[in-house]
Amino acid sequence: MASYLLKTEPGVYSFADLEREGETVWDGVTNPVAVKFLRGMKPGDELVIYHTGDEKTAVGTAKVLSVDDANPTVPVVRIKAGKPVKHTHTLAEIKANKLFADSPLVRQGRLSVVPLTEAQHKWLIGD
Repeated sequence: MASYLLKTEPGVYSFADLEREGETVWDGVTNPVAVKFLRGMKPGDELVIYHTGDEKTAVGTAKVLSVDDANPTVPVVRIKAGKPVKHTHTLAEIKANKLFADSPLVRQGRLSVVPLTEAQHKWLIGD
């Protein structure tokens, strides 16, 4: 299974919204690199939900339920809410962690979808 971090502006759609709804389609992604990462997702892949804006914090988990690649522009990725992370990690903490030295999360800050290594994923969720 692969892991990804999904960024969202909490004032637009927060992890609490995902928890309340249970499932959602992850849309609004337009950056070609981020879209490529969406296309690489498979059902069962693990996700970390990250709040942007004033928070800049990893806040919760989710799983990929399905990926419909029929749309030539952006795949339709359905996700299911997981749990809040045990300990939130701010962007400053992430940048200070050597695990993320080469991560697109810190090197390409504008990406809304970022692949994670297993070690990065475990650290972000507190395992």
